Amino acid sequence: MITNAASRLGTTAYVENGITELRPNWTPEDAKVVVNAVYRHVLGNDYIMASERLTALESLLNNGQITVREFVRALAKSELYKTKFLYPNFHTRVIELNFKHLLGRAPYNEAEVIEHLNRYQNEGYDADIDSYIDSAEYDASFGDSTVPYYRGFENKVGDQTTGFTRMFRLYRGYANSDRSQIEGSNSRLAAELAQNSASAIVGASGSNDGWAYRPAKQGATPTRAFGRSSVGSTDRLYRVEVAAVSLPRYPQVRRSNREYIVSYEQLSNTLQRINKMGGKVASVTIAQ
Repeated sequence: MITNAASRLGTTAYVENGITELRPNWTPEDAKVVVNAVYRHVLGNDYIMASERLTALESLLNNGQITVREFVRALAKSELYKTKFLYPNFHTRVIELNFKHLLGRAPYNEAEVIEHLNRYQNEGYDADIDSYIDSAEYDASFGDSTVPYYRGFENKVGDQTTGFTRMFRLYRGYANSDRSQIEGSNSRLAAELAQNSASAIVGASGSNDGWAYRPAKQGATPTRAFGRSSVGSTDRLYRVEVAAVSLPRYPQVRRSNREYIVSYEQLSNTLQRINKMGGKVASVTIAQ
């Protein structure tokens, strides 16, 4: 077990998923399972169309001409990976994702991020990817035959505990994609790494109430509902937590997080209004 609170923290599916390895005397079916596991992990659980699959690379693995490690390396260097993660994101976010996708953990400190940023600038993208794949850490954790997996939820002797808490800022649930999170292309860990502080554990998708919500910096979000929301409504009120609302008075690029307390009768209209404003509903919970 990763933790006794795995079900509450949203890591149960990961615990039960286990490790995928291409063992000796493997069959074509075994290779297919490995290929799909590599796509799922290295591409951050993002949906991949049949036309996007790297069929030539898959054939090399199926024929035993390359190892699982080399398949992971080629996928991370591919235009497919770059299009999904390198081009759309700030580079600090790219490095966070590389740690997650290739080493299965979050960066421990700012020095690690700076090291990869310098290598990328001085030696190029391919050299930076090689530094993950050829590292002693990758070799000890996965070797040539094991598909990378989320090691960041395991606390072993010698591991930094901040890696455990920071992993929750990168891992948002078994059904979540790294390209569909409410924080977009922004770094998840830049502030904590710069301050050398530990990250708070925020439960992953569906594991607790309000998992995706980030309170407004102004601290204006109400935490309680008093009375009924309108005359003639039912006694039951609902809290709708919303991320990335584009308010009419702001330029389109400005975003904010908000919370609405509404009755059941108003719930449908509120959700429709949020959708028109470009917001993403983080959770709907009973407020009263």
